[in-house]
Amino acid sequence: MAEYQNIVLERQEYIAILKINRPKSLNALNTATLAELSQALTALAEDRAVRVVILTGSGEKAFVAGADIAEMRGFNPLEARRFSLLGQSVMNLIESLPQPVIAAVNGFALGGGTELALACDFRLASDKAKFGQPEVTLGLLAGFGGTQRLPRLVGSGRAAELLCTGDMIDAEEAYRIGLVNHVYPSSALLDEALALAGRIAARGPVAVQLTKSAIQHGKNMDLVSGQAYEAAVFAQTFSTADQKEGCSAFLDKRQAQFKGE
Repeated sequence: MAEYQNIVLERQEYIAILKINRPKSLNALNTATLAELSQALTALAEDRAVRVVILTGSGEKAFVAGADIAEMRGFNPLEARRFSLLGQSVMNLIESLPQPVIAAVNGFALGGGTELALACDFRLASDKAKFGQPEVTLGLLAGFGGTQRLPRLVGSGRAAELLCTGDMIDAEEAYRIGLVNHVYPSSALLDEALALAGRIAARGPVAVQLTKSAIQHGKNMDLVSGQAYEAAVFAQTFSTADQKEGCSAFLDKRQAQFKGE
């Protein structure tokens, strides 16, 4: 397993836990951290033993408090564009990862932190979590996909309010507007994320990955095209040993033993 300076990658059976590990900087995303995330995510995409990924932050204060302002302050326009494209590429990697990704938002998720969570398939929040896109308070705008993913998730009006005011919202408000799936006490967050990951990992791995693929592709398709894609991947599952095992187990009234094949 690769050695990282700014992230920690752990495994618990079929579950990978990827942790941003810069607690002194509230896990802010600098170029080095984004590069390490890209490396780790690329490796996870090829790891057939991993069925679910949990993404979280080190420490008790922050998931990711944003992009690293100390690094960005001196950027020229070309450097700023490169940084934005690097951040976007990491978010795109998360979104396109074969395995479902659960964001366990354990504290501040601001700017790039909210954008990181937006790229995940599920968002679980601690009751201490805070969300926001405060870039406009710095004379900037969201550059890691926030102007695109946030409206798609919570609607254009609510997204525009958050993006144009820079206001911060708490976990309960994030839940109310559909930004997060669930809110849990801080002490229970990781256990709940692991429980959700465990339920997903127990399902047919190929079917879960194809389900994610259908959801992601369908976002950018009209309904007819999306349904055609769904039918194609539905048919694809019938070429797998997992499908045979799952249906046989149901008829035999026993627990299915999926192998991801």
